[in-house]
Amino acid sequence: MNNKCLAIVGPTGSGKTELSYKICELLNCEIISADSRQVYEGISIATSAPGKEYLNKYKHYFVGCIPLDKDFSAGEFGKEGRKVISDILKRNKIPLIVGGSGLYIRFLIDGFFEEDAKDFEVRKKLYSEFQLYGKEYLYQKLLAVDPETANKMSPQFFRRVIRALEVYYVTGKKMSELQKENVKIDFITLQYGLKFDRKILYERINQRVYKMINEGLIEEVDLLLKQGYHYRTHNSLNTVGVKEVIQFLEGELSYEKMINLIKQNSRRYAKRQLTWFKKDTRINWIEVDQEIDFDTIAKKIIKEFEDV
Repeated sequence: MNNKCLAIVGPTGSGKTELSYKICELLNCEIISADSRQVYEGISIATSAPGKEYLNKYKHYFVGCIPLDKDFSAGEFGKEGRKVISDILKRNKIPLIVGGSGLYIRFLIDGFFEEDAKDFEVRKKLYSEFQLYGKEYLYQKLLAVDPETANKMSPQFFRRVIRALEVYYVTGKKMSELQKENVKIDFITLQYGLKFDRKILYERINQRVYKMINEGLIEEVDLLLKQGYHYRTHNSLNTVGVKEVIQFLEGELSYEKMINLIKQNSRRYAKRQLTWFKKDTRINWIEVDQEIDFDTIAKKIIKEFEDV
């Protein structure tokens, strides 16, 4: 049985989606979206999710399938994603993993590594709670979700408590359980990414922000507000694009400031993504300039994939 997967990874705005569709035109693929925000309903413009045309043309998984009021972790994605990969391979098709959420991809193709279960926003929120409510408050939270781990430490070791909570919120599983897991990976994954000069990538990101606005980003977020959703109460909306628009709609930001903040925060997010992916020496980077020949790149990747 064929056991090869193909992955197109990289930062936001780097052409992953466009390249994946060129590959789908030439290979019998089904797409597994590895994006921690595209998985949610109702924020397709904010997350630059595939449009209906492409969702109908190519089979996609993990796009717009999780309600905004439900948490979905990297651990859950890895577990469910491996089931999808197994099914695709059994039907003699190629699983094509596409996305920029490095932790999601790592959990999917490698299984769990505790040192990788990190999320800047989650950690920031936990430290904010520590400053507001103290060590005992966080310890009680850990005791409620993972008593086995909590009983091995005390509130005094608040950094370890915060770390255990971060692992739980990022993976959806207790640290005590994850440390006992032995995930078996029975497929191999060939990873590719498009490498831009930083200035070109940032300009692509800036232009994408204007595209999102023109496609109706503000209207999309306004509808969410009217439905009772907010980034303060729904972690799924604590994402670049949504947060800034809500602040604009609530009068905290001017229109111009909103645009500039979305650009700035998108660039910062891309920088964090690049830092993550640079650590994975298995990724094959293809250097590109402003004019991208997706056809040639897709053919090159497919040839190398088929030769493995």
